[in-house]
Amino acid sequence: MGLMSASYISQSDVKPLTNGFIHRRASERGMADHGWLQSAHSFSFANYYDPNHMGFENLRVINEDKVAPKMGFGTHPHRNAEIFSYIIDGQLAHEDTLRNSSIVEAGAVQYMSAGHGVRHSEFNPSDTAPVHFLQIWLTPNQSGGEPHYATQDISFADKDGKLALFLSPNGRDGSMAMRADADVYAACLNKTQTIETELAQTHKAWVQVARGHMFVNGQALSAGDGLAITQSGRLIFTANEAAECLYFDLYSGQT
Repeated sequence: MGLMSASYISQSDVKPLTNGFIHRRASERGMADHGWLQSAHSFSFANYYDPNHMGFENLRVINEDKVAPKMGFGTHPHRNAEIFSYIIDGQLAHEDTLRNSSIVEAGAVQYMSAGHGVRHSEFNPSDTAPVHFLQIWLTPNQSGGEPHYATQDISFADKDGKLALFLSPNGRDGSMAMRADADVYAACLNKTQTIETELAQTHKAWVQVARGHMFVNGQALSAGDGLAITQSGRLIFTANEAAECLYFDLYSGQT
């Protein structure tokens, strides 16, 4: 994705709350209206700058984008960035200088490790429907390397009432392998379901709500909200209606 150079700050300057949670409300994000693109930035990006929201751990970009039909980002470069797009609604097409070409649909992920450098484009191939997606950048755990591109479909059954791992450093359990110290999951849940997980010592986490309303340890979250988790321990996800989220288990090589 364009509109920003690839420079990184690994820590947020936000002071953690005493209970180990930092609520990043959707309404407080940086908003951009480019006509063909509506974008909300959880962290500083392009013309939106807030020194208190430069990233969280190795999460550098969380953009919620809506792209009009037949519009998109022209060919542009990236390097030393781990980038993925999680499609909420619609279709997103990708082409790059590695000769990869794909179209991913709602529930799917496209992932690119920029390595020592790659050029790519992203666009909405539909004649009629917008595409709605989350684009995420993580700081890599190594510089350079060969660029890499992959896609993965995540069925509703895979993430219905559970955390579905789709990115990890070692590609375990059928996930895509990436060059960042994080495990990334998708989950859907409704008012009859509960998801429990344990955040390990020295790890931190982030929850990004894609749609609906949910709770993490009783903290209410709505679509577009993020939640930084700065203390280890048990996490309990519940909802009072259908909800969908991404969960990032963030670490720096610790287990």
